[in-house]
Amino acid sequence: MLTTTVTRSFVLSEKQVWLLITAMLVLLQFSALFVPILEPDGALYAGIAKTMVIKHDYWNLYADGHDWLDKPHFPFWMAAISFQLFGIHTWSYKLPAILFLLMGAWYTYRFALHLYDEKVARWAVCILLTAEHLVISNNDVRAEPYLTGVIIAAVYHFYRRGILLGTLFTAFAIMTKGLFALVPVCAAIGGHLLFTRNWKELFHWRWALAAVLIALFITPELYALYRQFDQHPEKIVFGAAGVSGIRFFFWDSQFGRFMNTGPIKGSGDPFFFFHTLLWAFLPWSVMLYAAVIIFIKKWKQQREYYCICAALATFALFSLSRFQLPHYLNIIFPFFAILTAQYILSLQTEKGLKFFRVTQYTIIIVIAVAGVVIDLLYKPAMHYAWLLLAAALLLLYLLLHYWLDKSTRQAVFYRTISISILLNLYLNTILYPDMMQYQSGSTAAAYANTYLPGKSIALYQANSYAFDFYMQAPVLRPDSATELIFTTPDAVASLQQQGYTCTVIRSFPHFYVSKLDLPFVRKATRAGALGERQLVAVKK
Repeated sequence: MLTTTVTRSFVLSEKQVWLLITAMLVLLQFSALFVPILEPDGALYAGIAKTMVIKHDYWNLYADGHDWLDKPHFPFWMAAISFQLFGIHTWSYKLPAILFLLMGAWYTYRFALHLYDEKVARWAVCILLTAEHLVISNNDVRAEPYLTGVIIAAVYHFYRRGILLGTLFTAFAIMTKGLFALVPVCAAIGGHLLFTRNWKELFHWRWALAAVLIALFITPELYALYRQFDQHPEKIVFGAAGVSGIRFFFWDSQFGRFMNTGPIKGSGDPFFFFHTLLWAFLPWSVMLYAAVIIFIKKWKQQREYYCICAALATFALFSLSRFQLPHYLNIIFPFFAILTAQYILSLQTEKGLKFFRVTQYTIIIVIAVAGVVIDLLYKPAMHYAWLLLAAALLLLYLLLHYWLDKSTRQAVFYRTISISILLNLYLNTILYPDMMQYQSGSTAAAYANTYLPGKSIALYQANSYAFDFYMQAPVLRPDSATELIFTTPDAVASLQQQGYTCTVIRSFPHFYVSKLDLPFVRKATRAGALGERQLVAVKK
C-alpha cells in the first residue's frame, strides 16, 4: 500500500506532461539552428540579407550581383537585423524565423483558448509544432515561418478588435508575401461574420480604418520598390527594361502567378495540395481530414468559422494557382491545428475514440518503420546519436512509463507527439547534418575559408547560393575564368581545351539536398546520384 501511494504521488498530471512536451517541442524547433542552410531558396534569401548588411543598404535587394525582384523585404529585414546583432551565421539567419514561428504557436494557443478552452489550446500548440513540414522547414528557411506567425497574430487581434496590432501584423504579412497574404486574414474574419450573419459587424467602420492603416504600414515596402525599380526604368529585370517594382508587388507577383501571366510561371495540379497535406501535416493529417469533413457536415452547429474559412479559402486559392510548392501550406497550419485539436477532443463515442486510437497507432508504427528504413538505407555517421538516445529515454520515461497500459485519448495523443519528436530529432541532429556534406557550395566555402582565407573566388558556369553566403571573401561572377574558380568538371575540360592550365585544388560531391530522391538516399546507389563541383586554380 505504501509503495502504491508513493508511486501515485509522482505521477505527472496531463498539464505537467504538456508543459514538458511543449518545452521539448520548442527545443526541437531550435535543433535545426546549426544545420547549414539548404539550397537553392533558403541560401538565396540568406545571401540577400547578407548583402544588405555588407552594403549597408536596406532598401535594395541584390542576388547574383544583380537587382532582384521577386519577394518583398520583410523577411530580409528581419534576417539583416539578426546579422547586425549576432554576426553572419547559419543560426543567426534561422533565429528570427524560428522566433516568428514560435510566436505563431503562442497566438495559436491564445486564439484557441478564446474560441474553445484551455485543453484545445494546449493540444493545438502540440499539433502545430509537430506538423512535419513545419518542422523540417526550419532547415530550409524561407518566408513561411514569418507568415505563419504574423497571419495567426493578425487574425487573433482582429478577433479581439485590436485594430492597431491587427493591421500591423497584416502589413507584415503583405510585406512578406504580397497581397495574397490578405486572403487567410480576410477569410477568417469575413467568413465568420458571414456565416453568423453578423451584418452590423461586417460593415463596421473599423474595417475602413484597418484598410487605411494597412496601406500606411506597407509604405516602407512601396518606397523600397519605387526607389530600386520605378525610379530606374533603365534597369534590366526579367529580361526587360521599364519594369515597375510597385506593379510587380501589386499584380505580377501575385495575380500574375495565379493566372500564370507574370514573368515567373508554374504548372499547377488542382489536387497537388490534397496529397501533399497527407505527409506535410503528419502525424495528424488523417485527423485533419476527418475534422474538416465533420465540420462541413455539421456546419450549422459550429461555434466558430474563423479557422475553417481561413484554411479552406487559402487552400482553395493555392490549389487553383498554377504556381505550387509544398511549403505554401505552412501558413495555414495554425488554423488546421485548432480544427484538429477541437475535433479530437470532441470525440465522445467509443467508435470515434477507437478510430482515433487505431489511426494514430498505425501512423506511429508507420513513422517508426519509415525512420528505421531511412536510417538503414542512408547509413549516416552517427555523430549526434547521444542526443537522440537521451531524448528517447526521457520521452519513454515520462510518457510510456506512466501510461504504458492505458489507451486513453491523452495517452494516444502524447505517444504520437513522442514519435514525431524522435523522428525530427533524428532528422535535425543526424540525417540532415550528414546529408549536408553533399551540398557542395557550403562545404567548398568552408574549405576555402580555412585553406584560402581572404581569396576572391569566382562562380564560373556553376551557381551556388550557399557558396555565396558562406564565403568570407568576395564571390565573383565573371563571364570568363579568373585565377580561382568554383565550377564543374565539364567547365574545367572546356577551359583546358581553350589553352588554360587548370589545377584542381579540391573536388566536392554535389547534390541538392532539398530535392531528395531514392538513388541519393540509398547508400548503395548514392555515388551514381552525385554530381561534382571543383575549386580550381586557373592560369592562361
